[in-house]
Amino acid sequence: MRKIPLILLGALLAAFAVGAPLPYDESADAKAAVQQALAAAKESRIPVFLIFGANWCEDCRALDLAIKSGKNAELLARHFKVVKVDIGNFDRNLDLVAAYGNPIQKGIPAAVVLSPNNEVLYATRAGELADARRMSESGIYDFLRKVTQTAKAKQ
Repeated sequence: MRKIPLILLGALLAAFAVGAPLPYDESADAKAAVQQALAAAKESRIPVFLIFGANWCEDCRALDLAIKSGKNAELLARHFKVVKVDIGNFDRNLDLVAAYGNPIQKGIPAAVVLSPNNEVLYATRAGELADARRMSESGIYDFLRKVTQTAKAKQ
């Protein structure tokens, strides 16, 4: 008798997981998205925040959830143009990764902040976000706030 409710619960959770939107658009033209963000950044005079990751990555999905709401979303919306770049199974958009100093070398998700003139203002180099699922919301906020201050100081 108890197995039926557990099976139903499992089926509902699986259906929810399949129906949840994935954070990275695997068919997106990442180069075009970066160029569009840079053009918008020139007009608004705010930097571009690139997030490199993949849909299979639990930490990437955790970071995506954390930046979609609350103070993290507000901070990003106020200070950056955000572009998410899918790296697939470390086989997609690697030319962009290389162009910005290989920030994924120590894990994903990885981040790069670009000036409106396409200059790197900040890049993760030590896997700072690679454990995003274990970071608290305030831990992610503290990271984003630090990155914001670093980018402002370099502009």
